[in-house]
Amino acid sequence: MIYLDNNATTPIDEEVKKAMADAFNLFGNPSSGHSIGRAAKAAIDNARKQVADLISCDPSEIIFTSGGTESDNLSIIGTAYKHQKGHIITSVIEHPAVLNPIKWLEQRGFEATYLPVGPEGQINPDDIKRAIRKDTILITIMHSNNETGVLQPIREIGRIAKEYNITFHSDAAQSVGKMDAHITDLNVDMLTIVSHKFYGPKGIGALYLRSGIDLMPIMFGAGHERGIRPGTENVIGISGIGKACEIASRDMSFRYEHTLNLRDGLFSLLESKLTVKLNGHKTLRLPNTLNVSIKGIIAEDLVAALNDRVALSSGSACHAGIRKPSSVLKAMGLSDEDALSSVRLSVGKDNTIREIEDAVELIIQCVHELRSKNY
Repeated sequence: MIYLDNNATTPIDEEVKKAMADAFNLFGNPSSGHSIGRAAKAAIDNARKQVADLISCDPSEIIFTSGGTESDNLSIIGTAYKHQKGHIITSVIEHPAVLNPIKWLEQRGFEATYLPVGPEGQINPDDIKRAIRKDTILITIMHSNNETGVLQPIREIGRIAKEYNITFHSDAAQSVGKMDAHITDLNVDMLTIVSHKFYGPKGIGALYLRSGIDLMPIMFGAGHERGIRPGTENVIGISGIGKACEIASRDMSFRYEHTLNLRDGLFSLLESKLTVKLNGHKTLRLPNTLNVSIKGIIAEDLVAALNDRVALSSGSACHAGIRKPSSVLKAMGLSDEDALSSVRLSVGKDNTIREIEDAVELIIQCVHELRSKNY
């Protein structure tokens, strides 16, 4: 199978597997004072530095979590708990790990503003300014969209947040490890990092928490992770995300250029053979992500027809036989027809030009077969 669904998850890098295998020998509790426990703690300290180096922050500002969902929930609910009431600004295209905790907080008296996006999938920073109220306690805007790959003007939004002294969180699950995402450039107070989006293991993530930002824990136990995220640390998973970050730092230039070339080549080939429409900004998006609407098909049918030959994603959801178009694409102004015909192809570091060429041929073949059935 040709795997073009790297935004859903990535295969674990061989170097990461080895680091995790070595960590299986570190069975001690990192909180223990003896040498076996100290060895486990040393591995965590090393991984914390590896993560910090990738985004250019201090290791003390990295909190390990179980993944992106927990990092997002901790940022949003932890900030809300600290204030006890107030107003939150977000966007309509956020991941459910952001939208659902905000909706949960709304049921408990908090208020929220959901900002729209333009046809290219970007937020207008001026809308942020207009949405700010005296009781605004948090702005949370994703760095890059998981469906379209579109990058948001995070640096400018961060400047606005600082001007008004509002805490700013960004879900960077899709961008960290695929492109440079340095804290000094992003102007964020909190940043969500997800291991399995850049060749690390699932079930482990991190939260960048700027020094001086006060965050209430949402779970309670012993004083692990600066007293913010209790629970005995997952040494094996932490070793995995640390190694994945180290490799990403080392190979970033290659990964960016390689995936960018594959992505653009993929679009050129599809565009030359089929009637396709690019969804999202032409250049301001992740180097590996292509979202297109293919005229005359339903994307879910194409995904099913490709089955074990090419792995890709559709933007729609199907419940009880009713197809529902992507809310992200609808927010960008796409018609139901275009949204239901959209597919996301996300390339990875291990894909080759030959795979891209073969995948396009298979996609074209399946599209023609589906069209012939419909007419």
